[in-house]
Amino acid sequence: MGKSKRKIILSIGAGAALLITIFAVTFGGNMWFPGNKEENGNSLDKHKVVFITKSTDSAFWQSAYAGANAASAEYNLDLICEGPDSEEKYETQNRMINQAIKDNADAIILSAIDFEANAKAVDRAAGNGIEIVVVDSPVDSSKVKCYIGTDNYEAGCMAGEEALENEVKNLKIGIVNFDKNTENGQMRESGFRDTVKKDKRTDIVSSINVKSTVQDAKQGTIQMLKSYPEINVIVTFNEWTSLGVGYGVESMERSDDTQVIAFDSNVKSVSMLENGDVDALIVQNPYAIGYMGVESAYSLINGQEVKDKEIETSSILVTRENMYNEKSQRALFSFGKEDSLKS
Repeated sequence: MGKSKRKIILSIGAGAALLITIFAVTFGGNMWFPGNKEENGNSLDKHKVVFITKSTDSAFWQSAYAGANAASAEYNLDLICEGPDSEEKYETQNRMINQAIKDNADAIILSAIDFEANAKAVDRAAGNGIEIVVVDSPVDSSKVKCYIGTDNYEAGCMAGEEALENEVKNLKIGIVNFDKNTENGQMRESGFRDTVKKDKRTDIVSSINVKSTVQDAKQGTIQMLKSYPEINVIVTFNEWTSLGVGYGVESMERSDDTQVIAFDSNVKSVSMLENGDVDALIVQNPYAIGYMGVESAYSLINGQEVKDKEIETSSILVTRENMYNEKSQRALFSFGKEDSLKS
């Protein structure tokens, strides 16, 4: 069963990750930005913002750090970016929140690994007078002043619509998602399911959750294709699982008859798009997420009301046919807010 011509998706701000090594000095899991301290090493009298992400080494978070750093320089803030070494370790995030409390942070920007398990630490920080901004993935706390990120449900719908563009007679679908307790992945899956169920051709024959690692997603994909060889569409929902699914499909020599719809982009996943192991990427705008997160934290610290409690950033669909047009090229190679904050 052949698959129809597929589409490529790339995101505004993705190229910003390449600059992070220029701007950041890395200490273990933390990134401190040198523009925030005096040459003699003493901290300036600046408001302190701690940006706690799900991990630190993905292209997505590197791009978000670049956006956050640009905003911290513009608003004269002392910024620390940090995260666990795995997107499974919500306990590490909670320890980082507790440390931010001890360090008298003025604001915390968080992308929660666990919707429920991160909530108490967030409430504790807010109880200590720390402003809370959440980006990318929500947390179950009423103390959050602002959420910034992709409309995850709509992004899932976008993936579903892409699947329905497939012209094969029957769509046998496999879903490879990450942690069940991470809200953004669940919202993306819900959007996808609600979209594809409208078409009588679709049948979700297998759905699995794996650790948010390339290896786990690869092994899960291989096992899925062995157990359900009739699958001709696979959807997955973040950067690491996207790579794992791509490698799994390649390993099983199923690239020619399996449509793969994935999320986020880096050098490897773009290469997979080019060679056909992945057919589509829903790519977000992490630079804008980082920039707007710090911008919102600055407003809250200074007693200003955040105009919008939820701020949606862009996610775009770019096809092989249009990947070289101006918009797509700007998305691929944007290094600053001028392009990233346009959409």
